[in-house]
Amino acid sequence: KVIHADKKSSTMTMAHIGNSIRRRLSPFAILLLAYAAQLSSAIPAPSLHELPKTTSLASSPSKSQSNDDANPTNNNPFHFDPTSQYPRPSLLTSSSPFSFLLTKWIQANSLALLEQAVEDHNAEHVATSPSLADSLSYRRCIVLPLDDRFDPPVGVFSHNHVQTGDKMSLSRNFWEAIAKSKAEVPWLFEVTRVEGVTSPRVQVPLDEFHPTSKNLSRVVGGALDFRCPENYAFLPHWMMKALGLRPRDVVDVRLVTTTPPGSAVKLRPHSNSFLNIHNHQAVLETELKHYSALTLGTTIPFDYRGERFFFDVVDLRSAPRGERVGTAKVQDCDIAAEFVRAKDEMEKMKNERDRKRRSAESE
Repeated sequence: KVIHADKKSSTMTMAHIGNSIRRRLSPFAILLLAYAAQLSSAIPAPSLHELPKTTSLASSPSKSQSNDDANPTNNNPFHFDPTSQYPRPSLLTSSSPFSFLLTKWIQANSLALLEQAVEDHNAEHVATSPSLADSLSYRRCIVLPLDDRFDPPVGVFSHNHVQTGDKMSLSRNFWEAIAKSKAEVPWLFEVTRVEGVTSPRVQVPLDEFHPTSKNLSRVVGGALDFRCPENYAFLPHWMMKALGLRPRDVVDVRLVTTTPPGSAVKLRPHSNSFLNIHNHQAVLETELKHYSALTLGTTIPFDYRGERFFFDVVDLRSAPRGERVGTAKVQDCDIAAEFVRAKDEMEKMKNERDRKRRSAESE
């Protein structure tokens, strides 16, 4: 009984001490959070779109593209690195614990405001849509790049083709929109930059052999899965590059059913080495199966025997009249693919012409 009483009194003493500490610290914690909120409103929050200036994109497009895919963390603005947008505060390097907590508060506050703005826009769209199908077929989304964690298991058609296809990870409402609208395959989705909302395009070197890629504002692709969180969308790297998007940019995503079937496409290889493959036409037909649609002005990647090849979509025709279009379906379509002169060959020819012109001027 004595031992039991001692344990009980000891427990009550510890509880009393704990309650006393909480009572003393609670006002301090409330003041700290209030002061942090006041400072975060006074101090401009770090922009979600501001990234360090890159050097890897200063070289020629074909080389920089290859380097970025080989080493995604090489100052690549299209690669998602949370520390580039939100430098991780360290309690050891911070001048004080308060500055550490304030930095964490500002970072969380910035992301929360962005997510809330997107959520409010989508809620207004749902409330004002004329039908249930319309309310489900459109969302404003925060974009992030796909990575290998989205790779489907072995046996699924898109296995090992997360970056060499047009499939994106979308939220479940788009699956419900397909069911409600009874959309026919292929299920296509249009990703569009939003004027005044999406951050300025990532500046890349001007490609004189592919000028239509500079002002591309929309891309059409298929769905990899429908398990993405609400108000988010995950896109392949080439799609983010085509639209000039950074991670956590805001875009519009919509289910589209009016994309015409394609009849012909012209592709410009970045490297002439692809045309030296013995059966390159058969390789092209096999790899095109991983694209549900093509968009004029984009640069799409293929993989063959461990090497990645890039192709510019320079011409796109619809069926049955052969009209030039901006987007066209290629899945379940009889489409004729044709190659034009490779980009590296055109660069060699241009350099040779420039050399002859300079030598003629010097004479």
